[in-house]
Amino acid sequence: MIPTLDRSGAEKQFTLLATGLPRDEFDVSAIALTRGGPYEAQLAAANIPLTIIGKRAKFDPFSFSHLRAELRRLQPDILHTWLFAANAYGRLCAGVVPQAKIVVSERCVDSWKAGWQHWLDRRLLGRTDRLIGNSPSVVEFYRERGIPPEKLGCIPNGIEVPAAVANDPQVRRALLTELGLPADAFVAGYIGRLAKQKRVEDLLWTVETLRQIRPRLYLVIVGDGPERERLERFAHDIGVTDYVRFLGHREDASRWMQLFDVFCLASSFEGMSNSIMEAMSLGKPVIASDIPANRELVVQDETGFLPKLTDTVGFMQFLRQLIDEPGLKEKLGQAGRERIQRTFNIPRMVEAYAAVYRELLQKPT
Repeated sequence: MIPTLDRSGAEKQFTLLATGLPRDEFDVSAIALTRGGPYEAQLAAANIPLTIIGKRAKFDPFSFSHLRAELRRLQPDILHTWLFAANAYGRLCAGVVPQAKIVVSERCVDSWKAGWQHWLDRRLLGRTDRLIGNSPSVVEFYRERGIPPEKLGCIPNGIEVPAAVANDPQVRRALLTELGLPADAFVAGYIGRLAKQKRVEDLLWTVETLRQIRPRLYLVIVGDGPERERLERFAHDIGVTDYVRFLGHREDASRWMQLFDVFCLASSFEGMSNSIMEAMSLGKPVIASDIPANRELVVQDETGFLPKLTDTVGFMQFLRQLIDEPGLKEKLGQAGRERIQRTFNIPRMVEAYAAVYRELLQKPT
């Protein structure tokens, strides 16, 4: 159960898990608490039934009633909820299926949560059999907030790694032409939600400053969100508009990843970034803020670089190094791709969740 099936990181992992569980062992159904979205098609292709509850407000009595009825109908052995709204609604309604084991997925170091949300998490702890974080930093965040160690687990995200990296010069030329960029452009890229914690303005500052001595540098931003209008105004105000492309939400985000010479992420907090993982799987070096979740993916000087949070000078130095040192981006990118193949593959992620389900179902009620 998850709030939506929008094209975002948690929703992608939810769908990969639901469609990847062995069907001779698990009978899977999906619930979207608020609305569906692009990942509906993948669930349908895997013959996974989907119910959309249609929640319309934070506290929606109709949705509680609808969800309770759906849980009575399904009678699950495991109820696995993802993200705050589904985690809260699922545990509040779980009394109608007393046999169900409750697994809660937390996907981020949720410093954004208000006091009442942490209070509710603690109140619902008695209805939680396991809380799974997707990185050690997420697990530590919830341990510090009082979740008992025996209820905590860590399962990293999984990602598809293409058999070969596509580096077609014709595709690159076509993408550069489409954006009106010169043939020798060095492209730093970002893919993700345009939200405050992503600190995209740090990337804009970096490009505006470094371009004074490395005029080949451009920034391509793929994604949308509440900060987009402000960021576009900011780019205009600092005079970098001609060197930045805001592409908005794209269904073909992976196509644009082919254009990037380096993937950049300046976030103040993350869980386990799917965008970083996708960039690494495609052989792209990564420059990411040195926060715990990013540090779990990017290895300094081996797969990319980790400037300190808010350190635009650090971002500049590492970008300049990639521009100036031939072969460095390929070396870092290949090491990153090998790291993803080795540690963060989908079968490993699916089997880890299946093992949790098996363990919980063996415990006496």
